[in-house]
Amino acid sequence: ISGGAGGARLSHSHEKQFYYVLQSLTLWREIAHDMFRLWCLSEDDLLDQDNLYQLKDTGQGHQRVQQAPRISKAMRVILHNTQQKVGHWIGSSVIHLGDNNVPNALVFIDKYTQVSSILNPIVLVLKIVPELCKDANIDEYIDKTFGGVERLKKDILLDFFRSAFDGSGADNFYDAGSCIDGRLTSAWHWCSQISSKPFYPVFKLAGFASFDGEFQK
Repeated sequence: ISGGAGGARLSHSHEKQFYYVLQSLTLWREIAHDMFRLWCLSEDDLLDQDNLYQLKDTGQGHQRVQQAPRISKAMRVILHNTQQKVGHWIGSSVIHLGDNNVPNALVFIDKYTQVSSILNPIVLVLKIVPELCKDANIDEYIDKTFGGVERLKKDILLDFFRSAFDGSGADNFYDAGSCIDGRLTSAWHWCSQISSKPFYPVFKLAGFASFDGEFQK
């Protein structure tokens, strides 16, 4: 990917992008596995009477901007452990908390509980496509349009791994880019553009309705 091309804000070689996506997904997995503890820490930060908030216009409407020291400390540990697992780190290690991007602990929890809403529909479509192709008409459509089931799967994953992790999704590099929060912003930006993708009809055939976990049966 090249910064400035197709909305991308990052410039990565194929190898660099591979490791950037791998470390981002690994971080999301570690956060998801520790979500119960993080949720408890978030409530402690939100309800701490000595930790007051300010009502501010963050550019996303008026928000309660409040520091989240417990969550921030826990996230630094999770990030460090992830960096140790993947071996090396590509991009920024900045964790937005208590600022315009992630105003408080509740917004943090809300953002990361949505990771499954991004990934699950993609996984489900990839699993359902072979079943769809038992219909001769759909099989012919996929073969003529995409070159077959395996090629279609690769096209979907290629587009996601490239365009959902390119630093896009905000008006400036600080708000998106390669920071910890920005990686999720870019993924949501990709989701918002799903209807423009050439494989969107396949998503609809598979029962996809939206990135909220719902599939039509």
